[in-house]
Amino acid sequence: MSTDLTGRTAVVTGAASGIGRAVAETFARAGADVICADVDGDRAQAVAEDVGGKAWTVDLSDLDALAELSLDADVLVNNAGIQTVAPIHEFDPARFRLIVDLMLNAPFLLTRAVLPGMYERGFGRIVNISSVHGLRASAYKSAYVSAKHGLEGLSKVTALEGGPHGVTSNCLNPAYVRTPLVEKQIADQARQHGIEESEVVEKIMLTESAVKRLIEPSEVADLALWLCSPAAAMVTGASYTMDGGWTAS
Repeated sequence: MSTDLTGRTAVVTGAASGIGRAVAETFARAGADVICADVDGDRAQAVAEDVGGKAWTVDLSDLDALAELSLDADVLVNNAGIQTVAPIHEFDPARFRLIVDLMLNAPFLLTRAVLPGMYERGFGRIVNISSVHGLRASAYKSAYVSAKHGLEGLSKVTALEGGPHGVTSNCLNPAYVRTPLVEKQIADQARQHGIEESEVVEKIMLTESAVKRLIEPSEVADLALWLCSPAAAMVTGASYTMDGGWTAS
């Protein structure tokens, strides 16, 4: 079943690269008017031009600004994220706060901003790009794991509140995706685990997966699109794993 998003407006955060860019491209092909939100305005503009959408340069760590925001969209994809790999006793508190602000507080504020319009129209789709780390923990990722676990809870509450108004809210939980965010982790992972960088993908990133490969951003985007389809109208409050079997054991 194809998904036609013609006439729908979709806001995608972190749209300048990786999963966000793939979602923007996939949703645009489905007919959506895509707003490509990213702190990197130049790259957001480039993606917007490629998909025939609009760029929104926004610093999602500016929570005061987001608290005053009114956002009109039919679909919200909370995707923006960063990563830091370090043991808790060495983890910079300011960095911890930034990660939680960007990956939990900002999605809350964007959801808060978009829900009134969705309620008025009787339709809305909120797709939270969580992670396998929203369901499982890994050492040296205290901030990321904390933020993603919180996002899972936020998504479920949004589902309960939004259901009577035609709004669904779900999480996607991929394992390691072939993105710049993952590539930047390799050196840190090698240092923390005492192995060579060339060994990180096989010995750290794929060790828990039955399917031994990285996920492609387009695969995540396709699942996000399905969650916006009529076939998924009864899917809400769910967490969809795409982890090659990581969470099966």
